[in-house]
Amino acid sequence: MENVIPYRLQLLAIIIALLFMFFIFRLIAKGKLREEYSFIWIVCTALILLFAIWRNGLDVIAKLMGIYYAPSLIFLGAIFAIVIFLVHLSVVNSRQHKQIKDLTQEMALLKEKFDSCFKSNQTEKNIE
Repeated sequence: MENVIPYRLQLLAIIIALLFMFFIFRLIAKGKLREEYSFIWIVCTALILLFAIWRNGLDVIAKLMGIYYAPSLIFLGAIFAIVIFLVHLSVVNSRQHKQIKDLTQEMALLKEKFDSCFKSNQTEKNIE
């Protein structure tokens, strides 16, 4: 009876990870999640699934890296992933800011051309 609960918990973790993976694929198929962001979620879910199946995996990897307390490896990985994701979002934000600025300037130039053409067209009609 002692090992039944950990196996139930392991099975529950596997089922939840598979359901989450299915959910991510559905979001991609519906076009609600872009492929570049879905990669991050798929990798995270695959890692959760890996550690749900390989129960001693976290301990083995932590020992190989020289980390004495295995759960701290989870926090190290999470912090590293968050920092990389924030840098990526900053790059995307900067690119979109530049695109918005360029589009605004182009729109102002087109509006100015339109207004000058409209005014010259009005003056030609007034002359006739």
